[in-house]
Amino acid sequence: MKINICYVGKIKEKYFIDAIAEYAKRISKYSKVEFYSVKDEETPVNASPELERQIKDLEGERLYSIIPSNSYKVVLDLKGEMLSSVELAKKISQIQTYNNSNISFIIGGSLGLSDKVLNSADYHLCFSKMTFPHKLMQVILLEQIYRAFKINNNETYHK
Repeated sequence: MKINICYVGKIKEKYFIDAIAEYAKRISKYSKVEFYSVKDEETPVNASPELERQIKDLEGERLYSIIPSNSYKVVLDLKGEMLSSVELAKKISQIQTYNNSNISFIIGGSLGLSDKVLNSADYHLCFSKMTFPHKLMQVILLEQIYRAFKINNNETYHK
């Protein structure tokens, strides 16, 4: 199995980098983890809806081009399905068993994901109705993937 984390932007904060590295190390016991990133666009403070759409489309084209085509694509989407940790573990197991052993989790930039990326997804996952910084979302996602592997292997951690 291989987990791909595809995202917009560069993470500069050491505390995020350290947390990401720690969870990637923990996950490596169960699966290979690869990271793919694309440049984000600066959004002016008073950007029009049209400019925001153009920025999402530009970031989306970049993101779409790096998503491994041979993977099951899971986008993080506020309109997606909300799952508990146990349900996410089951979903990952089902994907691995019935769909594909390569899963790409896709995180958009500060404006979200383009329609092209959203429409190419195999599954839409929502972590919360709350908004999180997209850089923090990578840490949260990796922690939940690690938790899912622990659950699926009947190992303690998730309680």
